[in-house]
Amino acid sequence: MHTTDFSKGKVWQNIIAQSIPLILAQLVQLLYNVVDRIYIGHLPGADSMALTGIGLVFPLTTLIAAFTFLFGTGGTPLFSIARGAGMEERAEKILGNTVSLLLGTSVVLFLFCYLLRRPILYLFGASDASYMYADAYLRIYLIGTSFTMLATGLNGFINAQGFPRVGMLTTLLGALLNLVLDPVFIFRMDMGVGGAALATVLSQAVSCIWVLKFLTGKRAILPIKRASLRVDIKLAGEIMALGMSGFIMQGTNCLVQVVCNASLKVYGGDVYVGVMTVINSAREILSLPVSGITNGAQPVLGYNYGAKEYEKVRQGIRFTAGLGIAYTVLAWFLVIISPRLLLSVFTEDVVMIEAGIDALRLYFFGFFFMAFQFTGQSAFTSLGYSRHAIFFSLLRKAVIVAPLTVLLPRIGFGVEGVFLAEPISNAIGGLACFITMYFVLYRKLR
Repeated sequence: MHTTDFSKGKVWQNIIAQSIPLILAQLVQLLYNVVDRIYIGHLPGADSMALTGIGLVFPLTTLIAAFTFLFGTGGTPLFSIARGAGMEERAEKILGNTVSLLLGTSVVLFLFCYLLRRPILYLFGASDASYMYADAYLRIYLIGTSFTMLATGLNGFINAQGFPRVGMLTTLLGALLNLVLDPVFIFRMDMGVGGAALATVLSQAVSCIWVLKFLTGKRAILPIKRASLRVDIKLAGEIMALGMSGFIMQGTNCLVQVVCNASLKVYGGDVYVGVMTVINSAREILSLPVSGITNGAQPVLGYNYGAKEYEKVRQGIRFTAGLGIAYTVLAWFLVIISPRLLLSVFTEDVVMIEAGIDALRLYFFGFFFMAFQFTGQSAFTSLGYSRHAIFFSLLRKAVIVAPLTVLLPRIGFGVEGVFLAEPISNAIGGLACFITMYFVLYRKLR
């Protein structure tokens, strides 16, 4: 039987061993959406409206991701802690309950979003011109809600059992299929943005089948068992309490996207909604390595915490912080020297590119502060400090970004105020999270 003891060997090597396949998996996962945006941004005759329409869909796809994180990022660290403490029966129940919670929630979300998609999209800032593209994408994308939530929410349990390469293949298979199907459906079959959504749904279905096949198979150390699928209210509460930080991070992302789109529609028009779509795509790509490092560290930190190897937990936190800061400084420099290149990947629209250059530089100013937020958030989540993780998730997005996105444009900054809100929140929220983690958690681990 394959076993993985994260308390053995050097901590940084265990983190890297987990992180590299995870980063690759997340990179491939990004291809689901980013490749769609690249193709859509180059649709003949669509100008910037197609990208603007996709931007209007983001809040709903983020809402789906929020509920995926609620159960997935809540269940995975609890599962790792239980494994580290030798409590295999509890770990199996955590896995089974997470499956049931993801599946049940996905059905509710599909019905809610599908039936109310028209009023929701107009509430999110759609115009008559952009709604056509947003609806064409969303009504097909929502059909794959269960596939998306199960594939993404359960993949962490594969990594937590010490199979990061299998976890990487989950998204690799689906993304490669997406790459093949996108141009076929979008261009050859002339389905436009609806073709991009269909390719994504089919690709996520393949990823979902792969995850379930592994977690119900013989290779899994702790497979999904029918008896563990019955939801235990107390255990579900523990999963949601720990996953609440991930839920709030995504949920507040949804809030910020809605507020941004509404403000940009007023102060900049549809073009700037499209610019924000491109900037969000660039942010997802550039923040991926630091996200992968901190997420890869979580099972290692959680396992060592469960095994009472506290000095190794401290080493892991130091390593993820140092590597994350170094990378984000490098990423910030890349944005400063080549904003036009980044924008041109997603669109050929000259107006959008010119409008996006200054916006991109403003949005990414001081990007390295993101590493402090990621490191602190990861440490709190890994070790079960759910209240702290929830607080700092709320602080950065709901308390700082959303109000500033509304306030700054009104006090004279105009459309630039929308893009300035992000770096301000990164500095204040990121430092507050990291400093608190240092005093509340890191020093006490001695």
